[in-house]
Amino acid sequence: MPEKFTTLTSKTLVLTQENIDTDQIIPARFLTTTRRDGLGKHAFHDWRYDADGGETNSILNEIDPSARRILVAGHNFGCGSSREHAPWALMDYGFRVVISTDIADIFTSNALKNGLLPIVVDGETHADLVAHEGQDVTIDLEQCEIRRGNRAPATFTIEPFARQCLMEGVDTLGWLAGKAADIAAFERARGEAA
Repeated sequence: MPEKFTTLTSKTLVLTQENIDTDQIIPARFLTTTRRDGLGKHAFHDWRYDADGGETNSILNEIDPSARRILVAGHNFGCGSSREHAPWALMDYGFRVVISTDIADIFTSNALKNGLLPIVVDGETHADLVAHEGQDVTIDLEQCEIRRGNRAPATFTIEPFARQCLMEGVDTLGWLAGKAADIAAFERARGEAA
């Protein structure tokens, strides 16, 4: 179950590469598990480790992931094949939000279902975030705003049901399970009316 999300304030990490696909986020050879935990060590594995398993000079090896929970990514983030492991790996690494000018639809769907907030912004907002890497940014899901410094808040949109699930800290099945009593009452009333 994902943690509830209403607001998050964190420093940003910027990866400006365009077309970061799901195989770059987590290479296919690590898709042998159905468990979410432990996948963070494989997030961007081929960027972070050389062929012998030694760490590269990737910024992903130099930061404290708990202090940089907002990833600002290049255009067309999450393209490629569908794999829930990609948002799982990003979240287990430490990210809770991905911001880009374009995020692949299937990645967006998988992210929202698993507690990772994908935000699409306009080019001007994105350029400002890239130019100020490491700044404190607040993501306000209740207001659908990105706040940073003394700049005017940038707004974003998110599908309403996905927003509700993120704010309640449930996935689709968890939301449905939370309605079990209402469903049972409806079924009883329906049965009595027949």
